[in-house]
Amino acid sequence: MTELAEGTVISLIAGYYDVETSAGLVRTRARGVFRKTKEKPQVGDRVKIKLDDQGLAYLVEIMPRKNRIGRPAVANVDHVLLVISAVEPDFSLQLLDRFLTFFAWQGVDVAIYLSKSDLVQVDRLAEIKDQLAYYQKIGYPVYLSRDVLAEELPGAIGQERIWTLAGQSGAGKSTLLNFIKADANQATGAISTSLNRGRHTTRRVELFKLGAGFLADTPGFSAIDLTPIKLNELCGYFAEFKRLAGGCKFRGCQHLKEPKCAVKEALEAGEIAQSRYDDYLAMRTEISEGRIPEYLK
Repeated sequence: MTELAEGTVISLIAGYYDVETSAGLVRTRARGVFRKTKEKPQVGDRVKIKLDDQGLAYLVEIMPRKNRIGRPAVANVDHVLLVISAVEPDFSLQLLDRFLTFFAWQGVDVAIYLSKSDLVQVDRLAEIKDQLAYYQKIGYPVYLSRDVLAEELPGAIGQERIWTLAGQSGAGKSTLLNFIKADANQATGAISTSLNRGRHTTRRVELFKLGAGFLADTPGFSAIDLTPIKLNELCGYFAEFKRLAGGCKFRGCQHLKEPKCAVKEALEAGEIAQSRYDDYLAMRTEISEGRIPEYLK
């Protein structure tokens, strides 16, 4: 057998793996060795493929992953475009903080896009924009216009880098993808008004070529599980806390009741949003109890 190429898995369909290589797209099957090792190639995996004597391509090796995010999963994610809706489902700082904490724990950068801003009342939209300005101040890129996003995103995705859309179901991820990349043809769905959440319209993960890299659409997250995070490491996943921690009197300060805590001083001075700190405390409780609160499920 002759080695064909290395490439990136861009989709999984009925046991077949479509792999983007420098020579083009190749449809492959996975070798039985993966069943023995209990490995399963994922969208986003860098892989090696070989061609047999009959001209059939087989996926034979998965290269080491940097991460694996979501269910169904995307591997080797470099950046998340987090879609948060202004309404239907309603904008939630608590949910935003959960997503940002989760992805910080995964070591993935995040940009924020506010969807459905045209459907919310003017005064409420102004309030949401003020709240998002805080996140921009602490280092998260925030997009309020999908036109600006569509113009800038292809250039932001570097060579072979993988961005993925993320956000709650019904926030408008597939609609955004269809706008950014018209040939994606992703299905879109209505919102369940009784549950104030969307029905899952994305059934599987697929990478779409955008710029020099890829953009993935994934099913929405119904809940973010933060309980695997170590309690004493949680504060390090809050960007503004991490930057200030060096000014705390005690090394490993948890920013609770410790004296001369730089984070608490910044909170009292209004430099840290009270909602962020409150969400930090709520997450500490969740992690210490080892369960997701019922109202978030």
